[in-house]
Amino acid sequence: MESQLSLSAIQTDLFWEDKAKNLQQLAEQIEALPTTDIIILPEMFTTGFTMAAEKFAESMQGETVEWLCYWAEKKQAAIGGSTIIKEGDSIYNRFLLVDPSGEIQYYDKRHTFTLAGEDKAYATGKNDGLVNYKGWKICLRVCYDLRFPVWGRNTSDYDLLIYTANWPHKRIDAWDALLKARAIENMTYCVGVNRIGTDGSNLTYPGHTTVFDYMGEVIGSTTEHQGGSTTVTLDKAAMLLARKKLNFLNDRDRFTLH
Repeated sequence: MESQLSLSAIQTDLFWEDKAKNLQQLAEQIEALPTTDIIILPEMFTTGFTMAAEKFAESMQGETVEWLCYWAEKKQAAIGGSTIIKEGDSIYNRFLLVDPSGEIQYYDKRHTFTLAGEDKAYATGKNDGLVNYKGWKICLRVCYDLRFPVWGRNTSDYDLLIYTANWPHKRIDAWDALLKARAIENMTYCVGVNRIGTDGSNLTYPGHTTVFDYMGEVIGSTTEHQGGSTTVTLDKAAMLLARKKLNFLNDRDRFTLH
């Protein structure tokens, strides 16, 4: 187990439904990052939050997965973010995490955003989104999942909770409050990576990419409405010591999700 894990979160504008431009832009941003263990990109980083799922869906052997594998190996870091993946007859908003060895772990968004019709374009995910990297148990979640605390509840003693998102300006106060709440109630590091700019649906995104520690303190953030990144070092030993001292998770409710 590695007690410390460095994490970089990239906050960027996205070219609407233009995979080539987005991958080129992100490649430049990834190249410029300092040495880090894990790199997180926004939700639907190849297209923006489009409902044209069939048009932009790729397979797990497609260009975007190959691109992630290339950069994970080059930077010797795990790289993750959500993109549009088709398997069988279903299309998912899938949060991929690719490590330097080429191992691919993923989570399919469970709570599709009905207000935008995401439930009609994308299938509902069924997997738990718990992955492992460098001895850290990581819980992957996507955007709208943030509004459902039971789905993020730390019943499995994960060490890090990550949300990748396209969260608009008009509801950004909820983003800030809920990310902090998820960190506090689960006594875990909580990362929220959001985009900036305006998309093809004329929604504006302010960023507010933030890293909270297990007590709800901000340990990393980016400037509102500006592209950039934040890199932080997470300390598992310190987090576990705080959990042992306070024992809040020992009093959590027991339940089963269906």
